[in-house]
Amino acid sequence: MKIGVLALQGAFREHCRMLEGCGVTAAEIRKPEELDEVKGLIIPGGESTTIGKLMIEWGLMDKIKVRVEQKMAVYGTCAGMILLAKEIKDSSQPRLGIMDIVVRRNAFGRQRESFEADMTVPEFGPESLKAVFIRAPYIEEAGQDVKVMAKVHNKIVIARQNNILVTAFHPELTKDDRIHQYFISMVKNA
Repeated sequence: MKIGVLALQGAFREHCRMLEGCGVTAAEIRKPEELDEVKGLIIPGGESTTIGKLMIEWGLMDKIKVRVEQKMAVYGTCAGMILLAKEIKDSSQPRLGIMDIVVRRNAFGRQRESFEADMTVPEFGPESLKAVFIRAPYIEEAGQDVKVMAKVHNKIVIARQNNILVTAFHPELTKDDRIHQYFISMVKNA
């Protein structure tokens, strides 16, 4: 099985390494036609405004929307979560806008306020999950079809809506592959 990682900017190499470690083939995605070869897509962290502009420039925005409508699973981390959100507080930046959430950018603070946190996520078992938050967003509001999977500081940081998964943090920067394994199972069942 091959899963794509959007490779325009940001931490795509780390996601590719994590996917390969989970036993699936990772493919860096830069062109719309490359999306036809993958069963799922990860949109990595990075600079969401830059990634959004590049997605338009490279013709990826509409193609990703079509593939997700066709039930391709997609997972957005940090900036990827922002790009998937229907609404971004105080921003009109480019976005896919396909998940019924309202997000706030840099919501936990700037780079110097980056932090790690432990959380329990029932879907991933009893052992706590360590998460790395870097200029992280959080979800302010979630629609009724959105399943909230975890909160940190009483803010939503993991959520799922059908074939769309988002996290406000960077699991690719830890050795814990449970989120990637969970996404791989979503891809298999899509």
